[in-house]
Amino acid sequence: MPTPPYHRTPIDQKTLRAYRLGRVRAELKRHDYAGILLYDPINVRYATGSANMQVWTLHNKARYAFVPTQGPVVLFDFHNCEFLSKGIETIDEVRPATSYFYFMGGPRADEFASRWAAEIAELVRLHGGGNRRLAVDKIDPPGLQALVSLGVQIMEGEEVMETARAIKNAVEIEAMREAVVGCEESMRRMQAALKPGITENALWSVLHQTNIELGGEWIETRLLTSGPRTNPWFQECSERVIEAGDMVSFDTDLIGPNGYCSDLSRSWICGERKPTNEQRTLYALAREQIEHNIALAAPGIGFREYAEKAFRLPEDCLPNRYSVLFHGVGLCDEYPAVVFKEDFERGGYDGVLVPGMTICVEALVGRQGGREMVKLEEQVLVTATGVEKLSSYPFEEGLS
Repeated sequence: MPTPPYHRTPIDQKTLRAYRLGRVRAELKRHDYAGILLYDPINVRYATGSANMQVWTLHNKARYAFVPTQGPVVLFDFHNCEFLSKGIETIDEVRPATSYFYFMGGPRADEFASRWAAEIAELVRLHGGGNRRLAVDKIDPPGLQALVSLGVQIMEGEEVMETARAIKNAVEIEAMREAVVGCEESMRRMQAALKPGITENALWSVLHQTNIELGGEWIETRLLTSGPRTNPWFQECSERVIEAGDMVSFDTDLIGPNGYCSDLSRSWICGERKPTNEQRTLYALAREQIEHNIALAAPGIGFREYAEKAFRLPEDCLPNRYSVLFHGVGLCDEYPAVVFKEDFERGGYDGVLVPGMTICVEALVGRQGGREMVKLEEQVLVTATGVEKLSSYPFEEGLS
């Protein structure tokens, strides 16, 4: 087995952490907030560089961080985990977390929430300079009520973090390239394992195993399907046995080394069977869609203009369109998300592509009521002059 092509240049973790914390604080200053309280483990990691049980803490609020606009960053960690952040210079203090979600608080949840709120309110008092406006990314009702009762004004924190995370520096891009390299090696091994008789679950497991082997962390979905299970999209992989000639479509949603996301999609034909005319047609449309929309991405283009100029799907494929034309990507899928022209009035918003954004451009093509769908997706960096592709896994030339 070849040596994984990782760490072509070492990732400068201190520079990475300093840049990301600076981005958060710049947004806090712009909004005139005293600071931000972070619970989402992806936001905690972005702001502090510290990670612990990322998936578990996505649904158990047992770890959080207080980031003042000016002053010491305090990380509150899970029981006996304070040592995990030793030596991280962006964290000034680590304290044990006070958890009040019902699993940990039970009938004493309100009591624990009051204790928790008193500690957070004191930090706001000490480091807010009289400003009581605290941004929070996620908060439960007992905590919200307890903080408000202590005179803390709760502000929207997700906007702060999403806009901070949207612009990457060179070190972030290098870390993302590592994730893409690992993802594409995982895809190579998965494609080599694709033979008639393998189940969808068994094939998907190759992606997981390789990602972990190469230093990755987790995969956010299970979006791999075959044959008639590809249409409609958004079914997850199953015990279905993949047959010769089936279209196999997938979306990696992979969190790789350093916590960065590699979100790529491809569609393959299982076995040595010649593609059908319909498979060729769908694949050619998906190629045309993704190439047109990548070429359209450029600094300065507005989201509404992009939607207006994006590739037009045939009428019988339009009902099966994907949820977005493109979305941002960093430590996970993130701001911005640009929807189709048909969906803009209901679910779109204005904004502009700017250099330093990294986005994933999507293509999903299948006829309403048809047998199969083709899913393609590329990850690109918006530069001062256009875009640079970060992903390089080949398309299936025999299908185009």
